[in-house]
Amino acid sequence: MDGSVGRLKRVAVHWIGDIQWFSRIVARKPLRLYQLDVARAILHSVEHRLGLTFAVVMARQAGKNETQAQLEAFLLNRYRSVPGAQIVKASPTFQPQTMNSMMRLESLLDTPWFAGQWRREHGYILRLGQARILFFSAQPGANVVGATASLLLECDEAQDVDEEKWNKAFRPMAAATNATTVLWGTMWTSRTLLGKTIRALRRQEAWDGVQRVFMVPWEQAAEANPAYGAYVRGEIERLGREHPLIKTQYELEEIDAEAGMFPPHRQAQMRGSHPRRHTPQPGRRYALLIDVAGETEGALEGAALRQREPRRDSTALTVVEIHTRRDPVLLDARPVYHVVDRRLWTGTRHTELYATLRDLAEVWRAERVVVDATGIGAGLASFLAAALGERVVRFVFSARTKSDLGWGFLALVEAGRFKDYADDGLEDTRTFWRQVEAAEYEILNGPEKHMRWGVPDPRLHDDLLISAALCAALETQDRSAYSPAAVVEAAPVDWEGEGF
Repeated sequence: MDGSVGRLKRVAVHWIGDIQWFSRIVARKPLRLYQLDVARAILHSVEHRLGLTFAVVMARQAGKNETQAQLEAFLLNRYRSVPGAQIVKASPTFQPQTMNSMMRLESLLDTPWFAGQWRREHGYILRLGQARILFFSAQPGANVVGATASLLLECDEAQDVDEEKWNKAFRPMAAATNATTVLWGTMWTSRTLLGKTIRALRRQEAWDGVQRVFMVPWEQAAEANPAYGAYVRGEIERLGREHPLIKTQYELEEIDAEAGMFPPHRQAQMRGSHPRRHTPQPGRRYALLIDVAGETEGALEGAALRQREPRRDSTALTVVEIHTRRDPVLLDARPVYHVVDRRLWTGTRHTELYATLRDLAEVWRAERVVVDATGIGAGLASFLAAALGERVVRFVFSARTKSDLGWGFLALVEAGRFKDYADDGLEDTRTFWRQVEAAEYEILNGPEKHMRWGVPDPRLHDDLLISAALCAALETQDRSAYSPAAVVEAAPVDWEGEGF
């Protein structure tokens, strides 16, 4: 009997020495073929001490994190009797990314095969026998203790990790043992650590023919998981195929970090065929979008003041008609916003502006009035809220809220849900399109994916563009009716240096 048990144990050990059978028998979550290809290439380098560097780019929700966890558990099990066997893993932030990685691996180790054999040490180390994995934050200010990656050095979400931090604090950890290195992530811009590494690895591949870059776009993952494919197609329909998040997170294409925000294809998406109107039509639903500027103490205002002081910003109003009927192109009932009118006031006193805006809200029977309540706009927004009640949405600009607004507005444009009226040749219409053409954006590195955007030319401003973009704030409201609801106020947030 003892001999039979021994033979069975040797057979079991033999089978789980293959990552495919390990995933089936131990992890009980069979890896898909594209995951196995990645894991086997990395394991070959580890086991033969080749010291290769890999870049693994998988579409969001395609199984990157599961592949990591199973690879880590496999290595811990394989080298559990080897003193000093060690994996080092870095993530952009400790909370939640590093913690999530630890918990994912813990759940995999918390199975009958490993029960009672592993433990956590010092809050950031998991040990199985003699083998350990150390988890670190790669935030620029994080203190990283010296460690040696004798088996594997990993960088998760490498597109969000600071290149200088990685090269200075982590890359040397693989030097003493010539350990295999893996950078995991999704595409973002060409300036990221991941983007630069991929280009370097492509040159090495061309030299020796050894695959080092593994790309798994969403279509490949969808072949193995039809439900995932249905989800991604829904996201493409919601955001538009050219949306930066679709292109990077699912199509695995790099985007420029600094570029025109509205290239020709987006401008074409924004142009509608409906006429401009200065009064409402019966039975239609409207919202007012207001970007607030300062007032003047002098006698000049309007066009005369803009001519004398071209750098002066203006209060801008955009009137949108809200369509919620089923769209034959979008094939859904999400709101579509048609701009029907716009106005500019330069230097107008806020007391006069308040009366004008209040009257316009009543004339248009506006269901929502989104108003910039930042700084000098706070008082005007409060007066409008007192007069118009719960129809008012006070939007406070900060680095974060403006970034969110930019992403939301791009999503509307890409999905064909924002349409300007047909060109009427008037000056304010031409000014709006000049601002659109001149708008630029910069996507900051880091897990938050903050976007800085606007018109850099101070003579042109971005008041009409910001006003139009405020229609994205309507998306946070009750889409079923847009009937009067609670006043929503976005509080300013100082996000500098904050983790995701």
